[in-house]
Amino acid sequence: MAKSTDPTFRVQFVSQDKVFEVFAKQIYSSDLYGFIEVEEFIFGERSGFLVDPSEEKLKTEFQGVKRSYIPMHAVIRIDEVEVSGPARIRDSKGSVASLSRVPPPRVPRDAD
Repeated sequence: MAKSTDPTFRVQFVSQDKVFEVFAKQIYSSDLYGFIEVEEFIFGERSGFLVDPSEEKLKTEFQGVKRSYIPMHAVIRIDEVEVSGPARIRDSKGSVASLSRVPPPRVPRDAD
């Protein structure tokens, strides 16, 4: 019997020397050149005894966010998963290439 549930995506990206791992229901290429759009963030339910501080920080940071635009060059990996897990922020280990701005498109010269 096939599952009829919507897919869940795990998105890992780099921002300010940290690696973010979030879960979302919707993800697609943006009309803004060089960005992906992430919508419908999924965060774990609070249990009475265990609270993950990094997930709480992410939940607070994305509170009220309808859609997030993430630069494609910051994305490490996107996976479709069966079950969402805890959202996390961790320090990047090793060398992370410094992310520079995306260069603007070249304007062709007039052929005078």
